[in-house]
Amino acid sequence: MSLKNFKKNGWIRPHTTSRQEIQDLLSIVTRDLQDAEVNEISADWRFGIAYNGALKLCTILLYTQGYRSGSGSHHMRTIATLPCIGDLRTQADADYLNTCRRKRNIIEYDYTGGVTDRDADELIAFTKALLEDLIHWLRSTYPGLA
Repeated sequence: MSLKNFKKNGWIRPHTTSRQEIQDLLSIVTRDLQDAEVNEISADWRFGIAYNGALKLCTILLYTQGYRSGSGSHHMRTIATLPCIGDLRTQADADYLNTCRRKRNIIEYDYTGGVTDRDADELIAFTKALLEDLIHWLRSTYPGLA
């Protein structure tokens, strides 16, 4: 699906971003990655924090395209746009983050112990790699926002 189709369906809406907004979101990602690596907290919480960082990175990507999530299913829609933006990430990455979104919902709303330390470490590593890729992509594609 393309961003044009997402817009047509009302799943995203126009948004004008700024360098400051991007920098603010990147600072949240940096904080979240630091906090997620604290091993004295539960795997559930580490996973949730890393998920928040990954979601913010997807949000940044969507903002660079002049859009933000529309009403309803914000997380799901934002993640689903990931493979529509340049060649930065694939559908498999969006599928992985969507699986993480569902796990995060379980550990946030239903019960504890829904993820392992390995799950948390994997998501932290994914988020770090996405951050690195995004920064490189921003510098080369949108230097005014980097």
